[in-house]
Amino acid sequence: METMQNVGVPRTRTRHLAAGPALRSLLAAWLLAFALVPLAHGEARFTEDEEAAARLLELIHARLALMPSVAAWKWRERLPIADPPRERQVIERAVALAAPLGLEEESVRELFELQIRLAREAQTSLHRRWREKGFDGPETPEDLRAQLRPQLDALTVELVKALHLAAGGLTRPDFTPSIAALAERILADEPWSPQSRSDVVGALTRVRRVPVPALQRIEASGVLRVGTTGDYAPFTLESQNRLSGADIDLAESLARALGVRAVFVRTTWATLLDDLQADRFDVAMGGVSVTPARQAAAAFSVPYASGGKTAIARCRDASRLSRLEAIDRPGVRVVVNPGGTNEQFVRERIRRADVRVHPDNRTIFEEIRAGRADVMITDDVEVELQTRLHRDLCRAVSGTFTRAEKAILMPRDEELVRAVNRWLASAIAAGEPAQLQRRYLEAHAVH
Repeated sequence: METMQNVGVPRTRTRHLAAGPALRSLLAAWLLAFALVPLAHGEARFTEDEEAAARLLELIHARLALMPSVAAWKWRERLPIADPPRERQVIERAVALAAPLGLEEESVRELFELQIRLAREAQTSLHRRWREKGFDGPETPEDLRAQLRPQLDALTVELVKALHLAAGGLTRPDFTPSIAALAERILADEPWSPQSRSDVVGALTRVRRVPVPALQRIEASGVLRVGTTGDYAPFTLESQNRLSGADIDLAESLARALGVRAVFVRTTWATLLDDLQADRFDVAMGGVSVTPARQAAAAFSVPYASGGKTAIARCRDASRLSRLEAIDRPGVRVVVNPGGTNEQFVRERIRRADVRVHPDNRTIFEEIRAGRADVMITDDVEVELQTRLHRDLCRAVSGTFTRAEKAILMPRDEELVRAVNRWLASAIAAGEPAQLQRRYLEAHAVH
């Protein structure tokens, strides 16, 4: 199996690049940047759908930006523009690279056939102009075989990698306007036209996934796509465009054990299962509780943490809200975040209190502190963290109402489950998950 390690390119503008050495230098810089940046500690962040699509469009633009140099070489050597054997080779190479990534063959073929057609049209337009007005290209164009084709071949590999990371957004029905707007911005200069931009957008939105073994895809792409919510400290928390937490570190440890790097994909508690089943990520981490509904739809690793639901309130109110019966009374304002096990518990067990849904779990405790809510029922580890962070918040219930385990959610792929469990068993034996969780809790101790 062929592996591809340097996935994606940074969002660097290529529009005004002259084809040739400058582009080759930029491509080298891209590869170096993506080989090194993910290894920097504390740099974990979400890869958004728009960002992944922009990277893909930049690469498509970079490929077409090489065509003036290709056309100049063919002009000087009196070679035909069309080269069917070479074009077939490029397409088949892309299809072969895409197969272990679970990218549908016909949609990949369509995208690369389109790029070859656009390349032909760009070269034809230049040759026509040169015949009419004289050659004004580089006097010593780069060698097609020794210099230009290696750049084009590198772009083929990078395009397939970028397509893999962008596919989650491209397959969203509501994403077409976003990709069209990105294309208008990135594919703005000659030889791009409204029609060619539209053709690219159309081909990209027709990209589809097909089932492949998950571990094969992870190894072939060099990437472990980790779905996480970024709103559940101490496991996963997004702040100032950076992700941190015990499970973020744990995910990076898992990726290293698999010989790949972690890429974090945004999800929500309400869409967690749907996103997994839509193949937007390979595993989900971030304090994911094992529930019957999730077990019915996907697989879990062995558990690495456990806890249960308890209550948190303002310290002055904690004693009067120390039992579920005291919480579930008219006039008590129970705040809850949507879509996960917190809301499930509240909907099942709270009948008389005033239930208020707050959309952002990162700011939900401010509702209690500000007096807009009285109590929240959530996992005991989150209660412990928040009471460390805020002196005016206290645990209202000494025990827990439920008991649940935390584990890694993933597709029902036996090879992947075995690989994850093998690594996780070793990590648990070394105390890694517990140590990470304790470190993040202690970092927020109130002094």
